[in-house]
Amino acid sequence: MKHITNFIVLFISIMIVSFPAFAQKADDIKTIENYLNNIKTLSASFVQTASNGNTTEGKIFISKPNKIRMEYEAPVNVDIIGDGHFVVYNDKELEQVTHIDYDDIPATLILANDIKINGKDIKLVDFYKDSGTTEAVLEYQIKGESHPITLVFNNAPFALKQWRLTDPQGIEITVSLYNIHEDEPLSDSLFKYKENKTPQNRKTRR
Repeated sequence: MKHITNFIVLFISIMIVSFPAFAQKADDIKTIENYLNNIKTLSASFVQTASNGNTTEGKIFISKPNKIRMEYEAPVNVDIIGDGHFVVYNDKELEQVTHIDYDDIPATLILANDIKINGKDIKLVDFYKDSGTTEAVLEYQIKGESHPITLVFNNAPFALKQWRLTDPQGIEITVSLYNIHEDEPLSDSLFKYKENKTPQNRKTRR
């Protein structure tokens, strides 16, 4: 009987300690959802690093829902432009344009207007928070395949500062944002691809 009583006391103690933690995590998830769903525009400079040692820099522009522009600086010389319907990968050095489906770009998760981390559409698989940052590993389905992405936020004020993902070649990509501006007007022309008609041998493929 004594052992049973001790077990009950231990169980209640665990529940008392754990319940606030679960409640706090639920609040944190709601904070992430609200931030991602309510932000209208974002522009920033970025540094992109890869696990193979490559580092590139550039500028990013986001307009919700589903519009994105990433301008990579030399020597990469690439623009990625999404107008809400399709994405253009413009390699200016090779004079080659590739059309990409939104479903082929896991980071487009942050472009949606109705993000729900509910374990169905998007699942939280790992979570970390300290006094300065919140880090959430999210997993969601694209074409029947699971795609995890790690979002890192500053806590005060709460704002996206980084994301990490693994590309189809198994290379981990980290995009870190700085000089961030949120909810400022952005011209629609940023998200429209304008073909340079000067080269005669420009290649387009899908």
